[in-house]
Amino acid sequence: MNTIRSVFFLTMLLAAGSQVSAETAVLAGGCFWCMESDFEKLEGVSDVVSGFTGGELENPTYRGNHAGHYEAVKITYDAKKLSYQKILDHYWVNIDPFDARGQFCDKGHSYLSAVFVANETQRELAEASRKKVVAQFPGQQVITPILPASTFYPIKGNESYHQDYYKNNPVRYKYYRWNCGRDQRLKEIWGDKVTH
Repeated sequence: MNTIRSVFFLTMLLAAGSQVSAETAVLAGGCFWCMESDFEKLEGVSDVVSGFTGGELENPTYRGNHAGHYEAVKITYDAKKLSYQKILDHYWVNIDPFDARGQFCDKGHSYLSAVFVANETQRELAEASRKKVVAQFPGQQVITPILPASTFYPIKGNESYHQDYYKNNPVRYKYYRWNCGRDQRLKEIWGDKVTH
């Protein structure tokens, strides 16, 4: 009995210790299916959850009211393996920062791109990364804003099929992504920097 308790206690300590360096980033880049797919492949990312943020409406839903919200992902990552800066670098080359109407084939407020920052460190890094993009494209206007984090509402209930959509529906996902022109436009903007 004591051995079982000791193993359990040690397991709990190790699990708690592994969570110490877990941090989160919240990013909007159009379709959250694509954002999940693009970020779950990064080493150090432990979870990517689709949801809504940025609006004032409580408990937004996909098929119901989500006015004022952005489709976004909440990325949980191990800061010992992956820095917030690397997440930002990956983010920029997976969005169209010039589209004021949405992202790729998806248009409307909920499909706009944005970086949601939770603290001053994230704000400084995000603003610096945005300035690099602005400098890289002097002839174009970078639309993507840096915004303060607000409540993140994960997609849940009977809309949970949106979580891990690209894994659970790979053929439909690939068909959607191709027809939306996402990868083609990313290649046009970023060239060899595209990471997928």
